[in-house]
Amino acid sequence: MTATAPPRTPSRASSPAWGVTGLTALAPVTWGTTYLVTTEWLPPDRPLLSGAIRALPAGLLAIALGRHLPRGDWWWRAAVLGTLNIGAFFVLLFVAAYRLPGGVGATLSAVQPLVVAALAFTFLGERPTLRRVAWAVAGTAGVALMVLRGRVAFDALGVAAGLGGTAVMAVGVLLTKRWGRPAGVNVLSFAGWQLTVGGLLLTPVALIGEGAPPSIDLPALGGYLWLGLVGTLLAYALWFNGVGRLPVGALSFLPLLSPAVATLVGWIALDQSLTTLQLLGFALAMTSVAAAQYEPRTARSLSKEQ
Repeated sequence: MTATAPPRTPSRASSPAWGVTGLTALAPVTWGTTYLVTTEWLPPDRPLLSGAIRALPAGLLAIALGRHLPRGDWWWRAAVLGTLNIGAFFVLLFVAAYRLPGGVGATLSAVQPLVVAALAFTFLGERPTLRRVAWAVAGTAGVALMVLRGRVAFDALGVAAGLGGTAVMAVGVLLTKRWGRPAGVNVLSFAGWQLTVGGLLLTPVALIGEGAPPSIDLPALGGYLWLGLVGTLLAYALWFNGVGRLPVGALSFLPLLSPAVATLVGWIALDQSLTTLQLLGFALAMTSVAAAQYEPRTARSLSKEQ
């Protein structure tokens, strides 16, 4: 009689869910095109309006296609998640964009892996490893090398808004991870609830802060369609699917792809030059994203096991 070898148990370090990771990564990749589309095609000085136009129609379309409405506790949970992931995040992001140079805002956003690690340790009891914290610092440094140029001006309110936007998105990711998705509800509906809430919050703020919408020409229409259908509807469906299936520590590194893509798009489409330091920063950020998808079994914890 021949003994049968026991089935192999996959190691945490051997193979992350590359298919899910790749699809989830498409979300921050599409977000990286936002700067180009906004500066080249959309009406100037209307970021809140652009956010509302991105979120609300996409959210209503997602709900119509997904055919699920919240039930019970999920009415208030969807409101909380939509406020954090879309509404408050967009407002804080745009305040930071107005008051800070773009490079500073992108660098503040790049600290998200560190913020997620701190929040996960505080509220979920997940201990970050030295390895992942080191890669988070390296990723932030890589983004800074890519986007910071010349003399950097700091504005206290702008810095607070930038860090606040990073924090609310991190809290939104952790709550989405903790609450999961309701049984029987598809990810399109789940994304639609949050986008609709965010859009409903952004619309009055945009009208009060920016006034009536301007006339929209054909390039602006194309820009809004790209940002709404691809950069919002598709991107957030992929993102929330990934939030539910990937480790939160690894997931938190994927937004570093956005400034990297924005840098590449500017180089390709706007004929911007890339310095040696920017190329080094790009390589460092990409390496940190890839390395963070692995968590070796022998990784040391920041806190020793008692």
